[in-house]
Amino acid sequence: MAKISDPKTIFPDFISDYQEIFKADLLGIILYGSATGPDFIPGKSDINFMIVLGEEGIDHLERAFHVVEKWRKKGVAIPLFLTESYVETSLDVYPIEYLNFQRNHQLVFGKDILKDLVVDPEFLRLQCEREVKGKLLLLREAFLKTSGKPGPLKALAKEALPAVIALFEALLYLKGEALPQPKKEVISAASRALEIDVAPFESLLQVREGALKPDREKGVAVFKACLGEMRKLAKIVDALGG
Repeated sequence: MAKISDPKTIFPDFISDYQEIFKADLLGIILYGSATGPDFIPGKSDINFMIVLGEEGIDHLERAFHVVEKWRKKGVAIPLFLTESYVETSLDVYPIEYLNFQRNHQLVFGKDILKDLVVDPEFLRLQCEREVKGKLLLLREAFLKTSGKPGPLKALAKEALPAVIALFEALLYLKGEALPQPKKEVISAASRALEIDVAPFESLLQVREGALKPDREKGVAVFKACLGEMRKLAKIVDALGG
């Protein structure tokens, strides 16, 4: 299967396929995530779309079976299918996710339902506190499951870093800081604004991208340092309010 080097090249066919099956119930198509910015790596990064449907369309997702499968074979992830009302009534529950969508999206077709979303700071702070404290427990458990082996540690880095980056972005937003685009710059900005050590998270990013292949001792040290900074982060979030 040939790599999709530029997601924009598939837009016309992608739009046509979903228009054919949902017709007037197709209200919008949005590209989101790393495929919209400088962190996109052809063949490695996910290509994620959001399909916005009317109430009638969302009740007939089975129409999309063959189209979803067609594009999965080409390297496109299964899209998020949702309605505008679902988004409007979910901002209090998933503010981090919607902030991330809003920052990293490109309108492909129809209405941009993300452009004018407003996130309530207190809902955002509460989710940040839940996520930081919850992720800290999960990371400790996952760290122990690796037994310190380089392969499992690398897999854990790939899985954990996106959630950590999203938390950094949310906390920068809460503190009124500018939000940079590349992941490395987000980590650096969070380090300055939150007064945490940037080095462990930069190492985690290098491991995830394959630029760093630590041995057992180094890998364990990196994750221990990340866990220590996450503990600091939990206290910082708690101090922001509540």
